[in-house]
Amino acid sequence: MISAKTLKRYAALHVDAAEELMRWNKAASRSVWRNLNDVRQVYPDADQSKSLLIFNIRHNYYRLIVKVDYRAKLLMIKELLTHNEYMRGGWKRWAR
Repeated sequence: MISAKTLKRYAALHVDAAEELMRWNKAASRSVWRNLNDVRQVYPDADQSKSLLIFNIRHNYYRLIVKVDYRAKLLMIKELLTHNEYMRGGWKRWAR
C-alpha cells in the first residue's frame, strides 16, 4: 500500500519530477518486494538504510525516502528530498 495523496503532493510541488514519481508509484504498486534484491530487479540503483528504501529520482537530483515493511507489504513515503537535503542526513531519523 502506498499513500497516493502524499505522492501527488510531492508531484505538485516538484513538477519536474512528477512523471517519474507517477511511474515509480505504478511500478511499486504492482511489485511484491520481499527484500532489497527484489527492489533492485526494478530499481537497480535503490539503496536501503535499515527500514528505509532510497530511490534516485531525476538522475540523483531527488531522493525518494520510503519506509518499507516487507512482511506487511507496506511502503510509506516519508520524504522527497533534493540531493543537498539528502546529504544533510535528517532523513535518517526515520530509519529503525
